[in-house]
Amino acid sequence: MTSLRLHDSMRRQKVAFEPLQPGKVGMYVCGPTPYAPAHIGHAYSAISFDTIRRSLRFLGFEVRYVRNITDVEDKIIKAANDAGEDPMALAARFATAYNLDMARFNVMPPDIEPKVSTHIGEIIALIEKLVGNGSAYAVEGDVYFACDTFKPYGQLSGQSLDDLRAGASDRDLVEKTKRSSADFALWKAAKPGEPFWDSPWGKGRPGWHIECSAMTHTHLGDTFDIHGGGKDLIFPHHENEIAQSQGAYGTDTFARYWMHNGFLNFGGVKMSKSLGNVFGCEQIAVAVGGEALRFFCVKHHYRSPIDFEVEEIRDPAGTPTGVRFRSLEAADRDLEYFYITLHKIDAFIAQGGDAGEGAVLPDADKLVGMAREALADDFNSPRVMAAMHEAATLANKLLVEGKGLDKQVRRRSLARLGKDLRGVGEALGILSASPAAYLAGRRARLVARMGIDIARVEALMEERKTARAAKDFTRGDAIRAELTALGVELLDTPQGTDWRVHDDAS
Repeated sequence: MTSLRLHDSMRRQKVAFEPLQPGKVGMYVCGPTPYAPAHIGHAYSAISFDTIRRSLRFLGFEVRYVRNITDVEDKIIKAANDAGEDPMALAARFATAYNLDMARFNVMPPDIEPKVSTHIGEIIALIEKLVGNGSAYAVEGDVYFACDTFKPYGQLSGQSLDDLRAGASDRDLVEKTKRSSADFALWKAAKPGEPFWDSPWGKGRPGWHIECSAMTHTHLGDTFDIHGGGKDLIFPHHENEIAQSQGAYGTDTFARYWMHNGFLNFGGVKMSKSLGNVFGCEQIAVAVGGEALRFFCVKHHYRSPIDFEVEEIRDPAGTPTGVRFRSLEAADRDLEYFYITLHKIDAFIAQGGDAGEGAVLPDADKLVGMAREALADDFNSPRVMAAMHEAATLANKLLVEGKGLDKQVRRRSLARLGKDLRGVGEALGILSASPAAYLAGRRARLVARMGIDIARVEALMEERKTARAAKDFTRGDAIRAELTALGVELLDTPQGTDWRVHDDAS
């Protein structure tokens, strides 16, 4: 088993990872609140933790991965009331859409996907524990957690109770119901137009934070290994989860390790609906393909902020007509390089049958070890990507310049490189498609984006074929130049001529 170090947000440093059970990991990640279509920020967080999950498996761990659906929440109720729709129906619709969107980016489904609405009994039982031991109190149908009863409050976020009280903006509420401005709701009394359930405190619904505590306890126990989410959840959500969970079960530790992904920025500015820089998952997938976004994300470390380059497109009159995702287009070109490399390796190996067992070139046997070392260092996916580039470069060199090598060593080395590129790619969630399918899909997207006339391309290619057969190479070269001007690059291979869209400067 590979020794692993990860960055723990609680201790604010990299530490050795020691799971509760050797070789097994219990992992909980805060999932979506489905009240609107998923956007690129949701995708980045899901991709980050899916990559961590895949990497743990690559390193030899057995992972129990729980990601919840928060289907009872203020934003859902408001969206449903605005739309005249049942809140549960609206949440279910957007939860289904979210999972379909995440599949675009090769995010694996969780092992367990609990919903708040199906854990109301567990939530009520947890609140009863807190009220019973004095950690919470009821006021007119509401129930609040008493933060003063939990001395370590603020250890994750660095927030102190004194600071929270000083900055409080709910003094009227404190005077009427809450004992302290830092106290937070565990149960909310029913209001008109809201879903509700029966409870010992009257009809109502859960508060936001208690939901995750109940679901983690149900599916992972009092204490588990890893809790993940975006940095924006550190306070108050994760801080409050710790307080209510440890307050209820009397444990010294709720989650043994806390992990948080960085923010996605646009030109140095955090993504925000008010700034108009929120882009939907479907919009991204249609423009550049889902795997390009995944590739772009894993090129960056999960804890680092990512700056996302978007260019506004305007017509001759200066009217905005759309956007270009420049960062993703660059990632897509890089991804194409890997798929072309795999396509060439597959074709080369297929020409000679089974490559057999035996020695390979030393440099062709490095990728898996380098990937393990990088992923064991806080899931350093950029280092893995660098190693994958080295392997792909070697493969292309062997394809072109390897004729002086022993034939079987060359073939075995290329077979190993192809296998390991795919295997390491699996740890990052990339390179799982067939090269032919990926390249055909990419070409179709570029044809649509660049307005290339396929019939014209095919006619010119047929004319070039005729010219070359007649040894009219001047005309053949002229046609190639014409196609290049259209953005088309010809690929002459032993199997015939194919073409790709040349978009490097587009």
